[in-house]
Amino acid sequence: MILASLIRLEKNARRLSEILSVLGRYGLADWFGGMPYDWIQNRLVAFDGQRLGGLTRETRIRLALIELGTTFVKLGQILSTRQDLVGPGLAAELKQLADRVPPDPPEVIRETVSAELGRPPEDLFEVFDAEAFGSASVAQVHRARLRDGRRVIVKVQHAGIEGKVHCDLDLLMGLAELLQKHAPQLRSYQPAVTMRELRRSLLCELDFSSERRNLEAFARNFADDQAVHFPAIHPELCSRRVLTMEQLEGIKVTSREELHASGIDLNEVALRAADVYLEMIFRDGFYHADPHPGNFIVLPGGVVGILDFGMVGRMDARLREQLDALLLAVGRGDSERLMEWTLNLGGSLSDSDRAGLQGEVGGLAAEVVGQSIGDMDISGAIERMTEIMHRYGLLMPPPVSRLLKTLVMLEGTARELSPHFSLAEVLERHQARSARALADPQVWLRKMERSYREWERLAKVLPTSLADVLSGLRGGTLEFQHSDRHLGGAVDRLANGVLSASLFLGAAQLLGRASREKDWDGAKAIGVAFLVAAVVLAIRLQRAIRKAEMKNDA
Repeated sequence: MILASLIRLEKNARRLSEILSVLGRYGLADWFGGMPYDWIQNRLVAFDGQRLGGLTRETRIRLALIELGTTFVKLGQILSTRQDLVGPGLAAELKQLADRVPPDPPEVIRETVSAELGRPPEDLFEVFDAEAFGSASVAQVHRARLRDGRRVIVKVQHAGIEGKVHCDLDLLMGLAELLQKHAPQLRSYQPAVTMRELRRSLLCELDFSSERRNLEAFARNFADDQAVHFPAIHPELCSRRVLTMEQLEGIKVTSREELHASGIDLNEVALRAADVYLEMIFRDGFYHADPHPGNFIVLPGGVVGILDFGMVGRMDARLREQLDALLLAVGRGDSERLMEWTLNLGGSLSDSDRAGLQGEVGGLAAEVVGQSIGDMDISGAIERMTEIMHRYGLLMPPPVSRLLKTLVMLEGTARELSPHFSLAEVLERHQARSARALADPQVWLRKMERSYREWERLAKVLPTSLADVLSGLRGGTLEFQHSDRHLGGAVDRLANGVLSASLFLGAAQLLGRASREKDWDGAKAIGVAFLVAAVVLAIRLQRAIRKAEMKNDA
């Protein structure tokens, strides 16, 4: 890995020199910023002419990232969501990073569209506005009209941006791997993991085919929901670097006066948007991860229109359950659950740190409990929680961090519509729905099937692993020290566990089939019998484990 990292750095030596030069200039202000010599201060200036000596370290970091370009701006935007990683001060400063760059000129856009779609814009559209009405770090957007009269938005990637981003990603990945290997003080911050997250996010944004698939998936997931609308895609006018979609006609969330004049119930719109997001997160495990106000439009009838699908988040069923438990603990002020969830993230703490963490988590929980549901500040609680974790060196997994950032942004956007919006109230309704869903036999059947599959994976690898152990024993190459007093009981418990899981799966499949078929009464009876047998075995297994633990303690 180290050799590969060094090769990455050597291959892009010129860009590395440029990066180090910029970082060095901004860093020198720490040592020379206070010197009363104009000839020094005139050299220590930002790209916009500001003298660096009077700026805070956090501001200098933000300005350096802007000067270094697209990849570094994106890195800063990701780090702005990782308060647990960089601390509250730097996270707040990085939130000010603007994702705006000058647009490519019309002749360059014409070349890009022609290269991607095979024909120039004037042959593909009845009208194509060559002047962009918006330009961000990766792409710019143009208004156009199809020959059948429909208005569309055409998103075009900046020329040459892909090569620059790949070069910077190679450099940053190489540096992150070296830091993780040779800088023990930074190892706990997992720089390579952060860089892999950045790489994944940026490469997805560079491939508009990925954004197109995201948009199509959201449209399918909410095809029957009249509260939300996603722009229709025109696939014949799309490629990896060009994306053509329906132009949504509505009012921007930031246009407060126009929204009030429309007579639309803005509190209802905010609640609809929040409900849609919770459905994305907890029902689908696939959600829009950039809910800032510019990505929402209020359509006629108060329908929520959502834009920009380059940033998405995904969660498996197990992570959804864990986050459901976290939000329930925050909402109820359950300090024990919050503490358990925090420690499960990993990292070792001394007894004194553990006690300190428990005290701070307990204090946060007490504050939450003391608030009415309407006054509860979920975003504030989440940010306090990440600040506490940062102080104790505990890091959130990237999927968790991304989701919590999304919830904080969602609450801020909803309050643009309705200042009295309460995410806590929406979450409380979601928790009530979740509690009802837990009583659904189908939910339990799915959980049993998932548990069985985990046992099934173990059963598949266990024979091979045991064979390897026995082979090592026969060959005299395996050395271990262990008391085998309770080995027979352990094998019995393992067999009971596998058998119980198998019966659970059989019950799940039979009962699931019986619920869909009319003539499966016999199968239903067998399924119930399997389920009862599985429960009995599971209870016996738990008792056996407790007895074994008591014997070991004795």
